[in-house]
Amino acid sequence: MEKPNKPLRIDIVSDIMCPWCLIGYRQLAEALKTTNTAYEIHWHPFELNPNMPPEGQNLREHIAEKYGSTEQESEQNRLNMTQIGADLGFEFRFNDNTRMHNTFNAHQLLHWAEQYGRTHDLKQALFSAHFTNHRDLSDNTILADIAAEVGLDHAEALAVLQEQRFAKEVRAAERVWLEQGIQSVPAVIFNRRHLVSGAQGVERYSNILGQLAQMQD
Repeated sequence: MEKPNKPLRIDIVSDIMCPWCLIGYRQLAEALKTTNTAYEIHWHPFELNPNMPPEGQNLREHIAEKYGSTEQESEQNRLNMTQIGADLGFEFRFNDNTRMHNTFNAHQLLHWAEQYGRTHDLKQALFSAHFTNHRDLSDNTILADIAAEVGLDHAEALAVLQEQRFAKEVRAAERVWLEQGIQSVPAVIFNRRHLVSGAQGVERYSNILGQLAQMQD
């Protein structure tokens, strides 16, 4: 009798404003599918820009200020991400008005959704809302709308945000990863032991999954 496969625990530290977090997850998901790996995913909060004001900032301006990127470099990066996203079944729609938003409230909503088993669904919906549909994730009503679209209660979602119900918990969760040395995302931790940083690509993730499977045998 074959022993049942124990699901691979995957912790993903990420921010909704991070396109490479989305790309990395999509690459990992494809690798999990092709390797037929049993798994469970746990999402954790990270803010790329915790000091971002509520009104946010134009993304092109933000990238230029933070990384010193030229307009040409920024455009090339966008084209590159758009093509990679398309290959993974995701549509990036960057434009001149794309903005970077503060995501602290979004992370609170994700924390709240965990009790209903909907964090993963909400995370994917937030990625699409931001990168594909240009919805303002700094607006609590829009965040509550998105929560309702994945089956959560709109009124409760709005109350969670207005009350800042999980502010302490999210701040504490963010500190945990910062104290463990996570300074960039995506950060993927397999079985609480093996840290892989950055979007690795489907082939590389598949190789990692294969190595982990051998270690579990």
